[in-house]
Amino acid sequence: MSTLLIIDDNLAVGTALELLFSLHDLRTLHATSPEDGLAVLAREPVDLVIQDMNFVADTTSGEEGVALFHQIRQAHPDLPVILLTAWTHLEAAVELVKAGAADYLAKPWDDRKLLATVNNLLELGESRRQLAQTRSSERQRRSTLQRDFDLRGLVYADPASEATLALACQIARADIPVLITGPNGAGKERYADILHANSPVKAGPFVALNCGALPSELIEAELFGADAGAYTGAVKSREGKFEVADGGTLFLDEIGTLPLAGQVKLLRVLETGRFQRLGGNRERSVKVRVVSATNADLPALIAGGRFREDLFYRLNGIELKVPALAARPRDILPLARHFLPAGKRLDEDAERTLLRHPWPGNVRELRNVMQRAALLAPGDVIGSAHLALPVTADTAPPVGDEPDRAAIEAALARSGGVLAQAASELGMSRQALYRRLDRLGIARS
Repeated sequence: MSTLLIIDDNLAVGTALELLFSLHDLRTLHATSPEDGLAVLAREPVDLVIQDMNFVADTTSGEEGVALFHQIRQAHPDLPVILLTAWTHLEAAVELVKAGAADYLAKPWDDRKLLATVNNLLELGESRRQLAQTRSSERQRRSTLQRDFDLRGLVYADPASEATLALACQIARADIPVLITGPNGAGKERYADILHANSPVKAGPFVALNCGALPSELIEAELFGADAGAYTGAVKSREGKFEVADGGTLFLDEIGTLPLAGQVKLLRVLETGRFQRLGGNRERSVKVRVVSATNADLPALIAGGRFREDLFYRLNGIELKVPALAARPRDILPLARHFLPAGKRLDEDAERTLLRHPWPGNVRELRNVMQRAALLAPGDVIGSAHLALPVTADTAPPVGDEPDRAAIEAALARSGGVLAQAASELGMSRQALYRRLDRLGIARS
C-alpha cells in the first residue's frame, strides 16, 4: 500500500484528504507544520507528498511553502511533491513546478483530478523503482560477467545480448559441441571466440574455417589435410584444420554449406576423434572441441536431403542463438561509437537515424556504415547525411505526433520493458502506447 504525507496546518483539509484517499486504499499521514512534515519524512518511508503553500497566518506570499519544498527536494530529490495553492500563490507554485515539483492544484481541489494525479505519480514512481532495480541487476550481472569471464572486448548494452553472453559463458566450460545460430553479420564468430576463451582448452589454438568460402573440392583438404599427390597441385603434405586445432577449438562457420561427402567424414571425426588425410591411408587422432555456426535453417536442409540429421544432432549439443541487431536496439549506439575512430562523434540526428534503421546486415553493416561516415564527415561531428542510409518505411520520420517504431523500441529498451515508464518518456498514455504497439506488431514484454 502506498503512503501519502499531507503537510497542511488546516485540520479540515487534512481530514478531507485522509477520507478521500482511504476510500481508494491509500495510507495517509498528516503533519500540520513544515517541521513536523520533515520529521515524518526523516523517520518513515513516504511515496508522495501533498503540501500547502502557506503556513503563517495573515500572509499570502507562500514563502514558507517554497522553503518547505526546497527542503524536501534537497533531502528527498526523487520524492514527488504536489502543491496545494490558493490563487495568490499561483506564480510561486508555477516556479516550483519548473524547479521539480510534480504538479500543483488550486484550492478547493477537484477530487477526481487530484486522485488521477496522485495515481499517475504513484504508478510512475513504481515504474522508476522497477527500472532502477532492473538497471541495478543489469549492472551487477555485467560486473559478474566481466569479473569472472573473458568477454574478448565484446561491446553490448542490450539485455538480449547479455542473456546470450551469459549463456555462452555458462556453457563454455562444458565439453559439449555448440551450434551458434543467427543471421549473417550478427557476430557469431565473436561468440565462438568467447566460448574458446572461457573453455578448458583456452590455452590451445582457436582455428576458424568458413565452409562457405571454399570450393567444395577443397573443403575436405582444408578440414583433414592432404598428402602429397592427393589432388592436382598438392606437391607436399599439408595439415588440415583438425590437426592445427588439436588441443583447442575448431570453429566451423557456415556449416550448412558443407558438402555431403565432407559431412560423412566430419561425423566420423566427431564420433571417434580419428580421421585420414585426403589421399592418405594412415589414421590420425585429435582432441578438438568443435563449435559450428550457421544462418541456414538446418532442419529444412535435412528435410531436403542436403544435410545429415545425425550430424546435426552431433553438432547441436547445445544451441546458442545470436539475435539480429534489430532485436537488440540498445546495442546500436554503443557499437556505433565503438566503430568510430578517436575524436569522431555522432550528433543527435545521426543517433536517431541509426535507431530507426532496420539493419538487415546486422553488426557488419553497422561497422561499414560508421567507417564510411567517418570518411565522409569533414569535421569531428557525424550527422545523419554522412551515414548515407536509405530512407525506408522503417527509417522515415514519424507521422504526426505518434512515435515511430525506433523511438518506441528505444524507449522500451531504456525503460527495461516497463511500459508505464516508456509511455511517460514518449509523452503518451499507456493505453495509447498499447494501441501503438499492436499496430506496429511489437510484442509487449
